[in-house]
Amino acid sequence: MHVPDGFIDAPVSAATGVVAAAAVAVSLRGARRELDERTAPLAGLVAAFIFAVQMLNFPVAAGTSGHLLGGALAAILVGPYTGVLCIAVVLLMQGILFADGGLTALGVNITVMGVVTAVVAYALFRALVKILPRGRRAITVASFVAALLSVPAAALAFTFLYWIGGTTDVSIGKVATAMVGVHILIGIGEAVITALTVGAVVAVRPDLVYGARDLRQKLKLRVNGELVDVPEAEPVPVAARSHRKLWLTGLAASLVLAGFVSFYASANPDGLEKVAADKGIDAKAEEHASADSPLADYGVEGLEDARLSGGLAGVIGVGVTVVAGSAVFWSVRRRRSAEDVSPVSTSGV
Repeated sequence: MHVPDGFIDAPVSAATGVVAAAAVAVSLRGARRELDERTAPLAGLVAAFIFAVQMLNFPVAAGTSGHLLGGALAAILVGPYTGVLCIAVVLLMQGILFADGGLTALGVNITVMGVVTAVVAYALFRALVKILPRGRRAITVASFVAALLSVPAAALAFTFLYWIGGTTDVSIGKVATAMVGVHILIGIGEAVITALTVGAVVAVRPDLVYGARDLRQKLKLRVNGELVDVPEAEPVPVAARSHRKLWLTGLAASLVLAGFVSFYASANPDGLEKVAADKGIDAKAEEHASADSPLADYGVEGLEDARLSGGLAGVIGVGVTVVAGSAVFWSVRRRRSAEDVSPVSTSGV
């Protein structure tokens, strides 16, 4: 789904870039309400985990593979606004360092892979959680369905952009049929990965899953015959230790996936690459501006051993993404903390 340079013409790419920039700006403000001292570090980890899992292409049909988009996973784990920022960070790292996804098409990729998937998935997720029986199983089921449908939604979004700004003369009906068909299959893989990941985190720390916050029921006491809410207690040291354990476990899993498991990923072209080759969409594809990057194509320049080169590139990618993502989310969190300290609240100190 990473759109390269040359698929969409300059005017539509520029317009989509404006849309993506506006979405990121709105998300920066919205993320202030979603992030706290516990979830800010988790958001950086989510970005790194998505980067790692996106390296794991899985076969979906003859000669075609797919990989996680991640918008649904990020939105459910850390919130829709923060989820958009997670995908934006991943796409920026991939485009600059690994020549994956065009730089002039960065706005297209953020809009399609980040905004569309996060918005569609989270809206479906919240709707399903409200109608399904309350519990952890409902969170997992809702995650599966939301992730499944978010992928063909992204494929339709790309098809729409190609319809108004495609650089080749190809039947839009054929493009839409091919894109949606293959991405429904890819969506099944997306749904499995998302549901398993969300289910695993909910099982150990439901308080760290943004989409599962409704599972936390407030305690009530009967006072003079009426039920009143018990004030929430401050986080205890055990929770803090559990938080660090979860973060370290997630980082270790990301490093293993990117540094080792990625070597066994499918080498077949992904859904967009396959459709582009079959339908002629890639006739005017341009060479990536970062094609001479020492990490281009997820390998380290100068290393002849393919396993070592790809694994080291994956580890570097995870490290850079978690650092960049954590810096962004901590900055957003500190901005919120600064705004919470108003002159009124400090005048009496």
